[in-house]
Amino acid sequence: MTTPSTLAIIAGNGAYPLAMARCARAAGVPAIVAAAFENETSRELIPLVDQIEWMRVGQLGRMLKFLKNSGATHAVMSGQIHPKNLFDLRPDLKALVLLGKLRARNAESIFSAIAEEVGKLGVTLLPATTYMEEFLAQPGLIGGPKLSRREEQDVAYGFHIAKETSRLDIGQTVVVKAGTVLAVEAFEGTNATIQRGGELGRKDAVMVKVSKPRQDFRFDVPVVGPLTLEAAHKARIRVIGVEAGCTLLLEPERLLALARQHSISLFGLSPEPNASAPSSP
Repeated sequence: MTTPSTLAIIAGNGAYPLAMARCARAAGVPAIVAAAFENETSRELIPLVDQIEWMRVGQLGRMLKFLKNSGATHAVMSGQIHPKNLFDLRPDLKALVLLGKLRARNAESIFSAIAEEVGKLGVTLLPATTYMEEFLAQPGLIGGPKLSRREEQDVAYGFHIAKETSRLDIGQTVVVKAGTVLAVEAFEGTNATIQRGGELGRKDAVMVKVSKPRQDFRFDVPVVGPLTLEAAHKARIRVIGVEAGCTLLLEPERLLALARQHSISLFGLSPEPNASAPSSP
């Protein structure tokens, strides 16, 4: 892929946008701008980019105007928006018009429509893994203790269940123990699912996170970071299974240190046959 002269980061919460900015800079991107959201995007992003524009979640017109005026040729979405802010959404006129055209209002349909609007500006929306391929999980044991036979079975079972729930657009994370599904992710997010599953399992449960079948990696990519490990430790989860080649491991050195410290196994599962994987245009 040709290095863009100006890259725009549409920045959600967490460490993901920070890692994206650092990796893009290391890859030689000369100018980086960011569309940041109040009460979501970390202020730590400010010194990592050349220009930043703050806006409310839902101000689509303002975001598109910023992208157009920034001179960005390519853009990437990094980080999520907290569910509570989606319920407190105050869409501008542009967003209202876009939402009014959608038959279904789920994350995939909304982000697809936003990508189309971004494309009309002549801005190419890149996969969310761009510049961060080295952070993709590899198959097998990544960190922490070796899995027991029972844990290997639970990880495999959890992978199958999570693929089914993600296919139905319910959630991409499940918690299982001894062949029993304890929690399935819905709108509450991964960490809340971990907490709920941990409470039911009491200890030594297994969490599995996967990509959706035919997932569009421009909009969303499974991510596991130190906050996930801390949530798993608090819930007394024993194993975190992730889909290899499709899951980003943020702050990997700290992640592996926490896995060792808390005796939590981090395990990469090979994608199912015919599963999609992130790719660059």
